[in-house]
Amino acid sequence: MKVTMKIRRFNPETETESRYQEYSIEAEPTDRVLDGLMHIKSYVDGSLAFRRSCGHGVCGSDAMIINGKECLACKTLFRDVAPGDEAVVTIEPLRHQPVQRDLMVDQSRFFQSYRSVMPFLFNDRPAEGGKERIQSQAEREVFDDETNCILCTACFSACPVLDVNPNYVGPAALVQASRFVNDSRDAGLDPRLSVLNDPNGVWSCDNHFDCTRVCPREIKVTKAINFLKRKISKQLETKA
Repeated sequence: MKVTMKIRRFNPETETESRYQEYSIEAEPTDRVLDGLMHIKSYVDGSLAFRRSCGHGVCGSDAMIINGKECLACKTLFRDVAPGDEAVVTIEPLRHQPVQRDLMVDQSRFFQSYRSVMPFLFNDRPAEGGKERIQSQAEREVFDDETNCILCTACFSACPVLDVNPNYVGPAALVQASRFVNDSRDAGLDPRLSVLNDPNGVWSCDNHFDCTRVCPREIKVTKAINFLKRKISKQLETKA
């Protein structure tokens, strides 16, 4: 099948605004969008810039907007976005992050938010037997979904709250906070409250569910954030 890949391009070193450039390629319906981008990069236009790494939906580096939706290029097949021969597939960089070049974005703001929730275990208690902190399967299942996050920033791009509040910590950071706050071995809710219990923290989430819809790992992002809200409210009531 013949596919036109309409790619939004921008080089801040030489351009003042972005533009679209079209490339016509031959592709199989079962080819990945990433395959198309790699073909263009290798054989048509070596100046095209995008990120990729594992190519198997694990690293999250090739997240981008494909036909208006945040996706991983390595998990998106042409048959899913190109309805037939001569179809046009529009590819754009993620939102809410400055474009470094073409489909590459500067993720500094995202990882600043990620670090702000202190995504690591707080526990000063000695481990049982001096070796490990035992956890039941049921206790693990409480936060198991959140551990699937690959930090692709798709949810950060899709979140409409960031359109009106660019200081919002963002859904991915809150998912990471939820992962640790709900860990039976963690004792770090209080240290995280300054970030979480803040107008730019959990309370900015308006339950649009866009983050959940675009998550390539199908994490129930909004559910995790709402669970975190209840956990914080209960903690504050205890302190009152």
